[in-house]
Amino acid sequence: MFSVIESFRSALQSIRAHSFRSFLTSLGIIIGVASVIAVVSMVQGLSASIGNQFKGMGANGLTVRAYTPFEQALQGKRNVLGLNDYERIVAHLEDVSNISPTFGPFGDFGTTVRFAGQSSFTSVRAVTKSYQEASQVFPAQGRFINDGDESSRRRVCVIGSKLQENLKLPDNPIGQFIEIGGEWFKIIGLAESKGESFGMSNDDYALLPFSVGQAIAGGDSKLDIKIGFTVNEIDQLEAVQGRLNGLLRQAHHLKPGDTSDFKVATSQELTESFDTIIATMTLVLGGIVSVSLLVGGIGIMNIMLVSVTERTREIGICKALGAQRHHILLQFLIEATTLSLLGGLIGLGLGYLIGFGVSMMIPDFPPAVVPWWAVAMAFGFSSFIGIVFGIMPAAKAANLNPIDALRYE
Repeated sequence: MFSVIESFRSALQSIRAHSFRSFLTSLGIIIGVASVIAVVSMVQGLSASIGNQFKGMGANGLTVRAYTPFEQALQGKRNVLGLNDYERIVAHLEDVSNISPTFGPFGDFGTTVRFAGQSSFTSVRAVTKSYQEASQVFPAQGRFINDGDESSRRRVCVIGSKLQENLKLPDNPIGQFIEIGGEWFKIIGLAESKGESFGMSNDDYALLPFSVGQAIAGGDSKLDIKIGFTVNEIDQLEAVQGRLNGLLRQAHHLKPGDTSDFKVATSQELTESFDTIIATMTLVLGGIVSVSLLVGGIGIMNIMLVSVTERTREIGICKALGAQRHHILLQFLIEATTLSLLGGLIGLGLGYLIGFGVSMMIPDFPPAVVPWWAVAMAFGFSSFIGIVFGIMPAAKAANLNPIDALRYE
């Protein structure tokens, strides 16, 4: 233990004596660790933000939408879910509630909305009363669409906070009239804000009564709806999903082995898929920028070889006074590892500052997050690089002949 402590003290003394050279030696490690931490912190910050968005969807939520395989799409085919599918689910699927059909009466991408000379292109969806619970959309002001709006086809709408901002509507927009796709609608509700995902707002939309959307679309034959609902008991989620698959496959006359023309997704599945994407992205980006760690390791090995050459007489004196081979080996190995660890520590702080600064500069980007495993990885990589690239110089120093070392000029 004494030799380890003494070797560490000697390493710090040598680093302090050649402080500028030591800094340049560690620069490769600093840049490498800073790059890895900056990338990881930004990706993890984005992951945490999206994860919070998925949690807001509810763990017991299910969504079914039409799906067209790529081969069929090339042939010009397009599968849809219609109102008859919605009615089958309402009539035959048990243990579910808040069954909510939704579609875009102006197309999948939306339309232009206008108010007092201001205009904005936004997503427009036709929904029912059940959409509120199924999609966890609650009004911050006013109320949500109800059965009365649906039955009487009232030209009313619920808007998101981003659309309110884009149209420069008053702080309390309830009762104002806006033009949606050439039609006038009265605002009855302002939904609670859900923030950003991938730099895109989740609050830039307008919701209309489903029956009004049908009238605008001009007939049930054109509808391609998405159906969302909640499972009453969370432990029944897989069973309900299986029954839903069987119900729709039977209704669509699909044979065993045929690809389903619909997709059923849960918020948990979406979360798992996103986590897989984020993990792959982190691994690839981290691997690319960590190449600089290799360059930093080569720099450490080069400088340590120079250091061994400069201190040849010192090594000869130490050996003449009784220092063993493993003492010399340990001294130079600890010095290389200390250089690498100091570089890793500086790189860790610098990487977080870069990640935090870049995320602040990008509009609506979530703040950077440095997970514990990234910190452990930074120190682990630094130690590994120091040991691997310090072995050769340390071995060279340990193997010097004391007589030749003392004669070295």
